[in-house]
Amino acid sequence: MRAVMSLFTLFAVSLIVFSLMEMVPGNCAERYIAFKNTQGQTITIEDIQAEERRLGLDKPFVIRWGTWVGKVFFKGEFGDSCILRLNINQLLSDKFWISLGIALSALIVSYIIAIPVGIYSASTRNKFANNALRFISYLGLALPNFLLALIIMLTSTVLFGDSLTGLFSKEFRDAAWSFAKFMDFMSRAWLPIFILGWSATAFAMQTVRALMLDEIGKLYVTAASARGVFGRTLLWRYPARHSLGPVINSLGFDLNRIFNELPVVALILTLTEAGALLIEALARSNDQQLAGAIIFLLTASIVFVNFVTDILLALMDPRVRKGLIG
Repeated sequence: MRAVMSLFTLFAVSLIVFSLMEMVPGNCAERYIAFKNTQGQTITIEDIQAEERRLGLDKPFVIRWGTWVGKVFFKGEFGDSCILRLNINQLLSDKFWISLGIALSALIVSYIIAIPVGIYSASTRNKFANNALRFISYLGLALPNFLLALIIMLTSTVLFGDSLTGLFSKEFRDAAWSFAKFMDFMSRAWLPIFILGWSATAFAMQTVRALMLDEIGKLYVTAASARGVFGRTLLWRYPARHSLGPVINSLGFDLNRIFNELPVVALILTLTEAGALLIEALARSNDQQLAGAIIFLLTASIVFVNFVTDILLALMDPRVRKGLIG
């Protein structure tokens, strides 16, 4: 049922994305012809009409949407960029996976830190440690990611003479993928991962702490303590296990929030990935075909993550399994 719902969600998203692409003033042919006109070429109405026929823009909306969604679902093809006139699949082949890898890495790092720290903050009696952790989490929520990126970039430039911008060194920027290029990428990718994980860790830490405080005082925890269960065993077996359900269920939301922050961070750090390409397509070139492909791929990734979290939640929480199978 979850798989079928995911497919219907993607189907609805494809309709929304394609409709938004169509609502932008001027179709792809008009925008491309206008772009050529800025290059000094003389364009006539016949040129625009010929381009519309070539792109199939003279057909009804339903047929154009059906053709687009059929290519996306069954062939995995998004067509050509409206302005760049390049195949979108080739244009995004590395960039989207790099962006998704950065966002997922930031999400994983934030949860690895936030879950144990949030549990400790809710259960410890050490006021100094608790207040220190709360201050750090509040700082993470209050300090925007783009400001943190600027602080790190300027500090690194002043102290070390390196702005830490970009995902690759000059010698690997246009080179084919190899182990050396991968290691060069890893030596630079830690910065956007850290910056994006900064606020995500703070948000997840606050969530885990609030859920733990709500569960620790319940009767089933007191009953388990009376039976002789105590310490870490008590925390992980009972309140933590029940508190992590809503946290796991919000993985897709957190991934979406991290990816939404990626384009601004990418502009500051001059990252060449899908986040920066999305800003370029939406704000500068008005390339809706390229922007729609990136948005659809992001949505598909979030839907897949939500599908996986539904399965994990059912495996972890017996109440969910009992509600599913009766």
